[in-house]
Amino acid sequence: MIYLLEDDDSIRKLVIYTLESQGFEALGFDAPEKFWDAMGRSLPELILLDIMLPGEDGISILKRLRDSGPTALLPVIMLTAKNTEYDRVEGLDAGADDYISKPFGMMELVARVRAVLRRSEKRSAASELRAGPLSVCPDRHEVKVEDVPVALTYKEFMLLRLLMEHRGMVLTREVLLDKIWGLSAERENRTLDVHIRTLRAKLGIAGGFIQTVRGVGYRFAGEEA
Repeated sequence: MIYLLEDDDSIRKLVIYTLESQGFEALGFDAPEKFWDAMGRSLPELILLDIMLPGEDGISILKRLRDSGPTALLPVIMLTAKNTEYDRVEGLDAGADDYISKPFGMMELVARVRAVLRRSEKRSAASELRAGPLSVCPDRHEVKVEDVPVALTYKEFMLLRLLMEHRGMVLTREVLLDKIWGLSAERENRTLDVHIRTLRAKLGIAGGFIQTVRGVGYRFAGEEA
């Protein structure tokens, strides 16, 4: 099931029709309160979320989804008429899995939906990741050090998971910025460094597993437990 939150009637009806014609089950909502009511009854496989909405904007809704355990990893694609780099980065940094600007082609949207669902299936199949006192459960969005829960932001969790899934490998700044933020690496961009520093601090004794490879990027050096 796919949920679409879009207040424009013509766009909502066309997207729902297209998705259903491609074999998906889909429900559309024209207001946030109707969307939240449906979420309380049943969770979808993916959410298509407009940014400009009456009452509660899409970014706020996305942040609420990412702050809740059951929906923290639920795939979300942002749909918006805004097309500035700031708006795109804001959506991605809040935890969106993809971003598509209006006007968009229906077949492009379907392709994006299928790609995000494929990534989500691979993510759900991932088993618990362990290294010494550190354990990460992707399905529950849970991190523990010596069995003590560690609260990470969505981006910190994604960063730790990506590094652990490629343990021993050096992941370049370019790769990490692209995979986590959808950004091109720039010399003045300190987003990655700030997140690494904060992540190490939160992990405490396990923070040393994240090693800096000067001039290249970072790697996770903890041995699998």
